[in-house]
Amino acid sequence: MYEEQNAQWGLVHAFVLDGRGAARSIARQELDDLQFADGESLWLHWDRSHPQTQDWLRRSSGLSEFSCDLLLEENTRPRLLALPNDELLLFLRGVNLNPDAEPEDMVSVRIFASARCVISLRLRPLRATDELIEALERGIGPKNAAELLLELADRLNNKVEALLTELSEQVDGEEEKVDADERYTPDHGLMLHVRRRAASLRRFLFPQRDIYAQLSRNKLPWFASDDGDYWNELNNRLTRYLEELEMTRERVGLVLESENRRMGERMNRIMYRFSIITAIFLPMSFLTGLLGINVGGIPGSESPYGFLIACMIVGFIAFGQWLLFRRLRWV
Repeated sequence: MYEEQNAQWGLVHAFVLDGRGAARSIARQELDDLQFADGESLWLHWDRSHPQTQDWLRRSSGLSEFSCDLLLEENTRPRLLALPNDELLLFLRGVNLNPDAEPEDMVSVRIFASARCVISLRLRPLRATDELIEALERGIGPKNAAELLLELADRLNNKVEALLTELSEQVDGEEEKVDADERYTPDHGLMLHVRRRAASLRRFLFPQRDIYAQLSRNKLPWFASDDGDYWNELNNRLTRYLEELEMTRERVGLVLESENRRMGERMNRIMYRFSIITAIFLPMSFLTGLLGINVGGIPGSESPYGFLIACMIVGFIAFGQWLLFRRLRWV
């Protein structure tokens, strides 16, 4: 309801979670005097590039200068940082599903979280946060700050799984074509693109997996008793995704390797045939060259049957070579 009004302040969404799975939207002007009821939590989702966002974060958010510097840092990677008073900074990456964007060019979401407040910042739209808002509007969303972090991480994982399925299907298609037709040439451009995307995903998912592992072990007081189990499950899922990414890269390598091997075998067969042909004609070329020198004493030069005899000798040599190559199983 307040999205257009808040946008001029850099505030993408502002919600007060009611503790039962729903939320109410609030305006930017309400933040200064906002009062919480029991069980309620605040979620503010900001556009990091907006000047008003940076001004509010440093002047009105109550966060330390150190936290603000990290949240507004230009380049960062997935990380988890514990702060005093049981607060934390959490930097995650999600698949880029924006139009005309490469999915592996992942979108960063930076989060400050405490027991009753979550402040998230993004530079580009993230589908996972849109899904969270849709769930809150239906009354089936996260009930508190701890659940908000869990559900956001879970939705980020889901998008990775969908991209993994797409990459796997592309490799499956090339493998089936290679197996069905020995003369089929794999799409090298597609395979290299798949391998590059898999490598880019692994770059960010490895540290993100470690973050989930840390959250499963280091439970904050405002986490529910079973939150560690959910974080551990997210860690296991992400580990499986990383294994599938590694397998995808290996499969791409096998497809390209099989094509290189077939090309090498084909080239070897061609060169082998050329070698056999050269071996057959080399003695005959030597003989005809020897008989063709312009000096006296060439045998048969005065005989009317000299040319016929020379041809018969050449044919006899060729036939003898063929028998020899057959015996040696070269042909």
